[in-house]
Amino acid sequence: MIRNYFKIAWRNIVKRKVFAAINILGLAIGFGSSILIYLFLNYNLSFDNFHNEIDRIHRITTEEHRGNDVEYSTSVPPAFAKIFKEDYSYAEKVAKIVLQDGFIIDFNASGTEKKLKQDIAFVEEDFFKIFNFPLLNGSNNVSLSAPNTAIVTEEMAVKMYGDTDVVGKTFVLENDKTIKITGVLKSLPKTSFLKSELFVSFQNLTDFFEFAAGENWNGITDNLQCFALLYPKQSIAKIETTLLELPKKHRASSKNRHVYKLQPMSDVHFNPDYGGINPTLLWAFAIIGMFLIVIASINFINISTAQAFYRSKEIGIRKVLGSFKRDLFWQFLSETFIISSFALIVGLLFAYLFLPSFNSLFEIQLTFEGLWSIRFTGFIILILFIVSFLSGSYPGILISKIVPVLALKGKLSHNVRGSTNTRKVLVVIQFTVSIVLIASTIIMSKQIDYSINADLGFDKESIVMVTIPRGIDDEKFYSLKGRLEQISGVEHVSGCLSSPGASENIWTTNIKFHTRSEDEEFNVSSKLGDEDYIKTFNIELVAGRNFIKRDIIDEVLVNEKLSEKLGLSAEDMLNKQIYLNGGNIKANIVGVVKNFHDENFTKAISPVFIAPNTIAYGEIGLKINHNGINNTLSLINEKWSETFKGNIFEYRFLDEHVAEQYEREQRYLNLSKVFSGLAILIGCLGVYGLILFFVNQRIKEIGVRKVLGSSVRSILTLFSYDFIKLILIAGVIATPIAWYITEQWLREYAFRTDIKLWYFIIAIVCIMLITFVTMSYQTIKAAIANPIKSLRTE
Repeated sequence: MIRNYFKIAWRNIVKRKVFAAINILGLAIGFGSSILIYLFLNYNLSFDNFHNEIDRIHRITTEEHRGNDVEYSTSVPPAFAKIFKEDYSYAEKVAKIVLQDGFIIDFNASGTEKKLKQDIAFVEEDFFKIFNFPLLNGSNNVSLSAPNTAIVTEEMAVKMYGDTDVVGKTFVLENDKTIKITGVLKSLPKTSFLKSELFVSFQNLTDFFEFAAGENWNGITDNLQCFALLYPKQSIAKIETTLLELPKKHRASSKNRHVYKLQPMSDVHFNPDYGGINPTLLWAFAIIGMFLIVIASINFINISTAQAFYRSKEIGIRKVLGSFKRDLFWQFLSETFIISSFALIVGLLFAYLFLPSFNSLFEIQLTFEGLWSIRFTGFIILILFIVSFLSGSYPGILISKIVPVLALKGKLSHNVRGSTNTRKVLVVIQFTVSIVLIASTIIMSKQIDYSINADLGFDKESIVMVTIPRGIDDEKFYSLKGRLEQISGVEHVSGCLSSPGASENIWTTNIKFHTRSEDEEFNVSSKLGDEDYIKTFNIELVAGRNFIKRDIIDEVLVNEKLSEKLGLSAEDMLNKQIYLNGGNIKANIVGVVKNFHDENFTKAISPVFIAPNTIAYGEIGLKINHNGINNTLSLINEKWSETFKGNIFEYRFLDEHVAEQYEREQRYLNLSKVFSGLAILIGCLGVYGLILFFVNQRIKEIGVRKVLGSSVRSILTLFSYDFIKLILIAGVIATPIAWYITEQWLREYAFRTDIKLWYFIIAIVCIMLITFVTMSYQTIKAAIANPIKSLRTE
């Protein structure tokens, strides 16, 4: 019996090749997209789950409460780890890691002196006992307890020396410290929170970042993270309650209240408050994958029910010969299973072909190795059976209900023949999903475009940011600045900690204003830069004057946001004193600048002060003339290299860096565009199949209309009318859904574009045009055909 089902199924597929091809292609696109989404979800869900006793490992984070505002930091004060380990009995091991970028390393490889610029992780010795990142030689006994020692990854060893046999070799760090390699780590999994390739003993940190290496309680830096391996069966809530007493004991009195939290490793990759991805996005992609499968299944149902008329006599004969409804149902289901199986094979091929592009889009390295797991096999079998059942059950029920007498006489009613109302509902669902995806993509595009191209309050065009070595002294800095200013293509030069809109290298501090007795309930962000900072970045001065060149911080600029927070006008701020960094800095406000976006558009504008501090500068900003830019960059490189012999010249354009802040959103937008296009393509296949059926069904009607004088345009309008009604109904349903989805997404932005009605109208019109183009070919073909051919049987 089963063999017969499959034989008949194959014959029907071969007999109606076009409809079978449409169904297979639609389902294949759905399967292929779902497979790629599965790989993406599996990749994200497997982050950091390879460590032993992962449920006991926690990162300790800080919530900074400032009045009604809360800011989240992945760090704790440098002194926290020691107190937590020695004064409490919650953790078996506690270790800090400090991430630092842009270190120069010198080494000898095969008799050749080489240099690299590399990010460094300074780690305490228990770090590799908390996490089980295995060494290449299989031994975990190598430690970084001694100063001037390092562990490298396989990739780093090959990058430096060409092979992994590097234990005992040395390199020079920042032209100063000779470091000995004591171990080689196996390649870190791509699904690890840790991306470093070079780990140096924590004892060497004092030479490069004294604050993070010390025992300070009154500040934090996001470069430092603290991890703990808790004893089994600890109550996280109890530990966090106990930690509430630490700031009272150790931190100086401040309106900036610290609350320390224990973040499980399973949350590190998925908590957007601490820089992780938003799990809502993963759910969104999972739902999109489901929608693509549903749309493809709807195509199948629509086309299959539409074809029921073709098979009515076959079904009538089978019933007369004794077939039961269940036999007909399972026969049709077997046909659906064969088509779905073909589609799955083609979908796997599609996924394989497009996987490199998918990896490039997200800058990840997904492989098909994950497809040969028990989990994926179960997933693909489950989805195959679900799709087969969903796509085949309703048409199977419809066909099995055909009355044999009416079928053999060719007198099936229209509803039985095609289940018109059901098809209309399913088509509306297809159009609704497509309109939601298109409208959402338009609004996402508008927001990202607004974020990148809006007025940021500072100039980002033709600004080059050049990195400079840490701890530069005044003499060397101003010597280099003077030589750079002499280059004809350079208009302005400024040394700074970072650019005005940089979200990295942010130092926030408490503030006490003028004669007020207590600190304010908010912190201020620093933008350390020299006297040419506002001129180079074209930041508008709204009151007062710029500070003048000095060796100490005794004059500062502040932004309008700070005056707003203090309840004063810009003019009232002038010549008032502020106390920063716990009173260590006492300065006079000499000017107020217009607000500028000091971080990306997801964050509100912060109160900011601008002050000079040469030793803290990490970059030089240069406003250059766009003409002859390559020659200008070459001359900048030459002057820079003369000053910093033995270092590596690096630069970036500020406008590109601003755009990079929205890189993650841009990737998700691109993926949304791809899946929207696929949803539309699947929908078009379904529309094409239905139109092909309708034209064949109404070919005689078209002939009669032509004989009676109807034009091609009127016939095309006739066929378009029903679909336009369905699209308008879908638009009414889709608009509030798309509005709600995008409204929730836009809530992440402090500065956002407006949702306008015409975005949804564009989406509806797009679907109308695409549908019209899809149906035009077959309709026009039928309309221009010779009516005699279609009417000659009458």
